[in-house]
Amino acid sequence: MKKIFVAFFLLLLPAAAMAQEDMVLDKAPVRTDPIQLQAGARTFVNYCLNCHGASAVRYNQLEKLGLTEADIKDNLLFTGDKVGDMMTVALKPTDAKQWFGTTPPDLSVIARSRGADWLYTYLRTFYRDPSRPTGWNNLAFANVGMPNVLWSLSGENKLTEKEFAKDHEADAAQRAVRSFSLIEEKGSGTESDPTKYTLRYVEADKPGAQTPADFDVTVANLVAFLVYIGEPHAAERKEIGYGVLFGLFVLILLTYFLKRNFWSDIH
Repeated sequence: MKKIFVAFFLLLLPAAAMAQEDMVLDKAPVRTDPIQLQAGARTFVNYCLNCHGASAVRYNQLEKLGLTEADIKDNLLFTGDKVGDMMTVALKPTDAKQWFGTTPPDLSVIARSRGADWLYTYLRTFYRDPSRPTGWNNLAFANVGMPNVLWSLSGENKLTEKEFAKDHEADAAQRAVRSFSLIEEKGSGTESDPTKYTLRYVEADKPGAQTPADFDVTVANLVAFLVYIGEPHAAERKEIGYGVLFGLFVLILLTYFLKRNFWSDIH
């Protein structure tokens, strides 16, 4: 019983740590249309697949997105990989840990683990931080080891902090911020040490190849692709689920009328 309690407590630790920060995640505009998924696959292969693999996915599975085998070979295969191969990387885990401080995770089910909104926010909130080994930091993932691989598209962001004496003023400022932000409380709340609220967010510093609106679309497409590979049969599963629910509803009706028929002589 004690072991079960300890395990349950450890499972709650991440949620408790997250609850300590007043976080606002942007809603990921994820759809399931083939055009968005194809664009996301292109971004994934060009920018993510150098370090992050998707070892549970084969290249030929992308044919379900409307791509032909020739499309995959001409646009998504840049090495000696074959269409039937898994989407793996040549980067050795030992080298990756030495360069980045940790091994880049496999992204096959990252969307199911982190959630689409978190990924959408995370990829859009990198900012320059000279104190970090890579020169980058992230507001959604403090002291992250991953550099901003999309910086040429997004441009460079900077971290901005504003201090408020009242929480409702900080909340109002937070709602006006374009993307993800954090509100941190400082001070004990006493007369000698009043509570102060610090709003931290990222804002554009140097432009990139894309406008902020276009970059948001690029990230949304990438996140949509990560959601898709995490559960490629989600749409089919939902359609089957609707059919099962409809069948159960019909069975409930038949059961009800059968019950009325059986008990009609008694009632």
